[in-house]
Amino acid sequence: MKKLKFILSGGGTGGHIYPAVAIANELKSRFPEAEFLFVGAKDKMEMQKVPQSGYKIEGLWIAGLQRKLTLQNAIFPFKLISSLWKSRKIIKGFKPDVVIGTGGFASGPLLQMANMLNIPTVIQEQNSYPGITNKLLSKKANKICVAYENLERFFPKEKMILTGNPVRQDLIDIDGKRAEAIQYFNLDANKKTLLVLGGSLGARRVNQLIEKELEMFIAQDVQVIWQCGKLYFEDYKKYNSKTVQVLAFIDRMDLVYAAADIVISRAGASSVSELCIVGKPVIFIPSPNVAEDHQTKNAQAIVDKKGALMLKESELDSQFGLVFEALLKDQGKQDQLSKYIKHLALPNATKQIVDEIVKLIQ
Repeated sequence: MKKLKFILSGGGTGGHIYPAVAIANELKSRFPEAEFLFVGAKDKMEMQKVPQSGYKIEGLWIAGLQRKLTLQNAIFPFKLISSLWKSRKIIKGFKPDVVIGTGGFASGPLLQMANMLNIPTVIQEQNSYPGITNKLLSKKANKICVAYENLERFFPKEKMILTGNPVRQDLIDIDGKRAEAIQYFNLDANKKTLLVLGGSLGARRVNQLIEKELEMFIAQDVQVIWQCGKLYFEDYKKYNSKTVQVLAFIDRMDLVYAAADIVISRAGASSVSELCIVGKPVIFIPSPNVAEDHQTKNAQAIVDKKGALMLKESELDSQFGLVFEALLKDQGKQDQLSKYIKHLALPNATKQIVDEIVKLIQ
């Protein structure tokens, strides 16, 4: 059998990069001889993250359109043409069997060019509400792996497969890790633990909320693990104490999830998928500053199935204290949220996506 070659593209945020790397790892475990190349956007985090995962990456000169008139928008057509040309050169040189896109700016021109050159393409859409790039690419794509139901209004139904989002393997089995987690984070096993997740860079509004409510948490005898993000760590590290741990980022996500009793989180697609698998009671606080309000839609899809609570940023000042205290005191409600969010988990996503890629090659 000839040596297989795969090009993957995903970037801009961890939510696009991580699934691409997970898919590459699974392909590599099935085809150890295969060759891999990633394509990213020149100044985005994938240019560091992908080589750290052991893969080669090429950068395109591409960025998204801003929502207002800016110089960036004026040069966008040139960036697009440059990226299409470079994508063509990369594809012609590397000769991939399949091109896989997980979202982010670079996957647009790359998959567009692959479609024009008649190379099979697979889109992995993480959100419950697809962005404009994937909607355009879907017309020519061979397969579209989705994480939410009811996307027929955006994508051709016959190409869609409900797989879920790739999730870190170590999160799938956290049930036996609680004792290890309590020790690792030096927690009090008799207290409830609140985990606050602001994403890799952090979430300003969530951090402001936690700062304001710290005394309430302590009064309720709750210990807090507060991942505030690297942009905000200097501002908030002064709150480190016996009951509050302030962290820029968390290395052992499996252990922090095992320790948590209640989670407060943004609603990016990969966080939502992880939280479904972990099955803890969650209060989502979606970021209102993302394209097409993805996060609110992601969270709403879980809330509609009774799997989580959601508060919009505009409701935090008036509602948060009441909602949190009610949940903390109601073990039945905590158990119910855990049960229903777990029903929505799709833990075999990576394997299923790779199964679909393999069918295309065959």
